[in-house]
Amino acid sequence: MTLAIDHIGLLVTNEPELGEGPLGLRRNVALVVDGPAVTAVEPAGVAADEVYDAGGRCVIPGFVDSHTHLVFAGDRSDEFVARMAGTPYQAGGITTTVAATRAASDQELAALLARRLDESRRNGITTVEIKSGYGLTVPDEVRLLRLAGAVTTETTLLGAHVVPPEYEGQADDYVELVCTVMLPAAAGSCRWVDAFCEQGAFDADQCRAVLGAAARQGLGTRLHANQLGPGPGVQLAVELGCASADHCTYLSDLDIEALAAGSTVATFLPATDFSTRQPYPDARRVLDAGVAVALATNCNPGSSFTSSMALCIALAVRDLGMTIDEALQAATIGGARALRRNDVGRLGPGSPADAVVLDAPSYTHLVYRPGMQLVARTLVAGRWW
Repeated sequence: MTLAIDHIGLLVTNEPELGEGPLGLRRNVALVVDGPAVTAVEPAGVAADEVYDAGGRCVIPGFVDSHTHLVFAGDRSDEFVARMAGTPYQAGGITTTVAATRAASDQELAALLARRLDESRRNGITTVEIKSGYGLTVPDEVRLLRLAGAVTTETTLLGAHVVPPEYEGQADDYVELVCTVMLPAAAGSCRWVDAFCEQGAFDADQCRAVLGAAARQGLGTRLHANQLGPGPGVQLAVELGCASADHCTYLSDLDIEALAAGSTVATFLPATDFSTRQPYPDARRVLDAGVAVALATNCNPGSSFTSSMALCIALAVRDLGMTIDEALQAATIGGARALRRNDVGRLGPGSPADAVVLDAPSYTHLVYRPGMQLVARTLVAGRWW
């Protein structure tokens, strides 16, 4: 069954060979879909089994959210209120969510995940990475990955999130558990392994041990790096060939040089900096150095409880020094690169039919009209969400 999204005023393909500039812009066209894939971009007025009239609105590739923590229970709004009153963010608050998540049933967690995934889809996110990290025992981490795997192929073991209470003062022993027991148990349920390289979480040697064990299991690696202050995380991520270094709030010249020389994507999470009152990273320096960048929501209960990629784009333009075009690409094809994928984040013949119809004539309205719900329809694998 074919679907045509017809009378598109402005189509962003992210395929430069298909249209104008790096975004591959096309005007007054139809996007033709057959099953889960795009088959063609044609002049407006095509015939199909189903025709959706975009009425001159803008269509963009679905957002690729390469960093989220969607499987959790509990509420940390009091912590947010305290931060707004001046209490600094600390990684240790994660243990509050760990306790609530351990206590929740599979059915409760699945229902919470379904609600958050629906919210993400309504915000135009069509590809989502989901981390574990709120169980911190072998069986709990495996069950969180199993639940995440029911809704996405981009699952990440984050056993090295923080040291759980029962291992207080025994961080090395916990890392040994992650490397020798948790990783083998979770290997069949995840594509990626992540670690939190930060004061209050894990140091560089501990993260190197976890990610080295992951590589030996044939799993991809990612790293939370340089969120709360300068540190070794970004350069460690490049050294180990991680797909992405995420946060990158505090970057030295040496960090940027390392990123520019490697293949690691710098993933910015500006909604986190907004929520934690951290300074915003200088993405302009990173982009000017030729580094590949991504934007992601980091949706989680403690430091960024939002699934609005539009908010992240607006913050990236206003506070990180990115252009609107750069921010849109970072939230689409940039997220795909951070997941080492070349299929999603674009709209051209053969690509997945993941598209967003904006209730606006141009993608610039994502920044021009901040805080407005501009996602009119979301298409995921050729089906309306």
